[in-house]
Amino acid sequence: MYNPDIESASISEKRELQLIGLKKTVENVYENVGFYKQKFDELQIKPKDIRSLEDIKKLPFTKKKDFRDQYPYGLFAIPVDDVARIHGSSGTSGKPTIVGYSERDLKNWGILVARAIVAAGGRKSDVFHNAYGYGLFTGGLGLHQGADELGVATIPISGGNTERQITVINDLKPRGICGTPSYVLSIIEKMEELGMDPRDTNLDYGIFGAEAWSEEIRLKLENKLGIKAVDIYGLSEIMGPGVASECHEAQDGLHIADDHFFVEVINPDTLEPVADGELGELVFTSLQKEALPVIRYRTGDIASITHEKCKCGRTTTRMSRVKGRTDDMIIVRGVNVFPSEIERELLQIEGLSPVYQIQLIRKGVMDAIELHIEIEISLYEQVGCDLLHESIMNMKRKIQHKLKNSCLISVDVVCNAPKALPRSEGKATRVVDKRNSSPVSV
Repeated sequence: MYNPDIESASISEKRELQLIGLKKTVENVYENVGFYKQKFDELQIKPKDIRSLEDIKKLPFTKKKDFRDQYPYGLFAIPVDDVARIHGSSGTSGKPTIVGYSERDLKNWGILVARAIVAAGGRKSDVFHNAYGYGLFTGGLGLHQGADELGVATIPISGGNTERQITVINDLKPRGICGTPSYVLSIIEKMEELGMDPRDTNLDYGIFGAEAWSEEIRLKLENKLGIKAVDIYGLSEIMGPGVASECHEAQDGLHIADDHFFVEVINPDTLEPVADGELGELVFTSLQKEALPVIRYRTGDIASITHEKCKCGRTTTRMSRVKGRTDDMIIVRGVNVFPSEIERELLQIEGLSPVYQIQLIRKGVMDAIELHIEIEISLYEQVGCDLLHESIMNMKRKIQHKLKNSCLISVDVVCNAPKALPRSEGKATRVVDKRNSSPVSV
C-alpha cells in the first residue's frame, strides 16, 4: 500500500476524518461559493447544522447542469489567480465543463493516483507507459501526476500513432501501461497484424478506465497481454482518475479514497439511499478539495458499494465496477438495457472481435437496435471472406438468441469484415443514435 495507515484505517478512524473534512468543506462552500450559499439559504441550512455524517442528507445535490450554468468559474472557491491548473470535460453545448485545482489539490491528486498504481501492482522502479490522452481531459495528466508522485519513469506517449506505441513498448520495456481499454485493444490488434505476440512484451499490469468495460474485455486484455488488468474510476467534476481503483490481489471492487470523498448510492428516481450491494446512482462529496469543492455530486454512474474488508487488507469502501450511466440506458419497446449487458453476452461468442457498435434506428414508427459486429480475421479467412457463410449465419442467430434470453431484446445483427468498424484512440463510441436526421453519438 502507498498510504497503509489511511488505506487500512479502522471504520471509526475513517468516519472521524470524513466528518472533519465534511464540516470544513461545507463551511468553505458556504463562505466562498455563491451558488452553494444560495442553495443552502433556500433550504435554510447553515454549516453549523452539519454535526454528523448522516446530516449530509440535508445538503442539496449538485448536477452536471450546475457546472454548465456556472461556466466557467462560478463553482470555484478560490480566486482564479490562485488556481494552479484548469481541466475540462466535453459538454453537450460544445463548451467544456471547467474544473480547477490548487497546488494542494494537485498534490493530493498525485497521492491518490500513486495509491492506484501501487494497488495495481506498480512500484517505484517501474517504467510506466501512459497512453491516455493529454490535454483538457484529466486522464493523461492525472495518471502522470500519480506516476510522478510514486517516482516511476513515465513515458508520456498519450494516445494515437499506434505503431509508435508498439515500438516504445518493445524498446523501452515498460512494466505498467494505462489507457482506455478500447485503445489498448487496438494496440494489441496492431501487434498481431504485424506478426507479433503481445504476450512477449515486458508488461505486467495495466490500469484501464475512462469508459465502461466488462469482465469479458478484462479477460481479453489479460489473456492477450499476459497482465493483470485493473479498473480505475474518476470524474473531472470530482477530481479525475484516482477517486477509486481496483487492487490486483482481489480485482473485486474499486477502493474509494474515503479520506478524500464521501460516497452515497441513491435511487435515481426517488433520490433515497439504497442498501449496500444494491445498484443505484453514485453520489460523491469532496472532503479536502480547495479550488473546486463539490457537495453531493450526482455522477449518473450506476454501481453498488460495500464496506466489507478486502482480502488485500484495505478497509476502504469499495464500489462495484460501473454497470452503466443513467443517461446511457437504452430503452427499446419498453425494455431497459445497458450497453455493458450487451457487451457481456457478445464477447462470450468465439470468433468475434471486441470491437462493436450499437446503432439505434427506426423501423417505421418503432425503435430498433442494429448491432454491428466484427468477425475475427482467423474466422474470416476460414470462411473464405464470405460474410454470408453458414458459420457466420449461425453466429448471428446465436447472438440474437443470447440477447433475447439474457437481455430480453431483439436485435438485427450486421456482420462486418475485420477492421471495418471505427477504432478509437480515446473513449470508444459504443452507441450511435440514428433515430434523428442527424445521428448523435451517446
